[in-house]
Amino acid sequence: MRRRDFIGVIGGMAATWPLAAPAQQVQRIRRLGVLWSIPADQPDAQARHAAFLQALRQLGWTEGGNVQIEARWSAGDAAITRKQAAELAALTPDVILAIGSAGVAAILQATRSVPVVFAVVPDPVGSGFVESLAEPGGNATGFMMFEYDLSAKWLELLKEIAPTVTRAAVLRDAAITAGIGQFAVIQSVARSFGIDVKAINLRDAATIESSVAAFARAPNGGLILTASALSAVHRDLIISLAAKYRLPATYQERSYVAAGGLVSYGSNFLDQHRRAAVYVDRILKGEKPADLPVQAPTKYELIINLKTAKRLALKYHRRCSPGSTR
Repeated sequence: MRRRDFIGVIGGMAATWPLAAPAQQVQRIRRLGVLWSIPADQPDAQARHAAFLQALRQLGWTEGGNVQIEARWSAGDAAITRKQAAELAALTPDVILAIGSAGVAAILQATRSVPVVFAVVPDPVGSGFVESLAEPGGNATGFMMFEYDLSAKWLELLKEIAPTVTRAAVLRDAAITAGIGQFAVIQSVARSFGIDVKAINLRDAATIESSVAAFARAPNGGLILTASALSAVHRDLIISLAAKYRLPATYQERSYVAAGGLVSYGSNFLDQHRRAAVYVDRILKGEKPADLPVQAPTKYELIINLKTAKRLALKYHRRCSPGSTR
């Protein structure tokens, strides 16, 4: 090659360097914090986490690739939840996904600047997490589990599937707004169903066992397990106590029925985690939580465990067929 041609080639390559360099830069890795209030070793917890990650991948976000995920599992312990929320906030991630009321409350106490997406949260307006469903107004938005009014449905189902029930123990976490709100709604409609309700606070296993045992000494009783992280932590214990004392019980989600519970009525949690990934994606691409409306479930599932109903010698109406949705 002649010297003049060689210089021309080098000159042409140099002219392209400033344009090519940006294209060759490595894409910035985004950081995502995730706070789970439920135990990590529960199969349904892992299924929800997997559903969220799968939805993220479909949107182009790969863990260990273009997104780094810092996950924490507090197993319903309030002190651990607060500690982990503070840890995640200190990392200043691009987004934090918080699951459940206890986790959202802790995250919002720790930061009002990091964008937050939540899922499986009862009545986020009543809990003070957002100003309204249409206009969240702060650094948080997401997907609600239900409004507190839906709690009355659990009492209605209990009476429908077990007409002899005249007493109901409502297991709730009194330390969170959602626990207080759900019990208040159930209590407000109890008289119309001819049922006396009693609150049992979800604390440790020993307290739950002794409280349910004491309640079961009188006849015509039933249980209502409200939604909270502690409900998930003590799920198997509560289901076993309901079976031991032959107490009809209602739950808020289908995994409780799959584990042996009698009947559940609520939204699909796996779907909420998939939809939460969409909001995380939109925020990572520049949108703000205040501009993304909180979304309510569009479908609720009614699930009945026929084996459990048979063991309790319960009959069920045709419209309460297992696996039906409404």
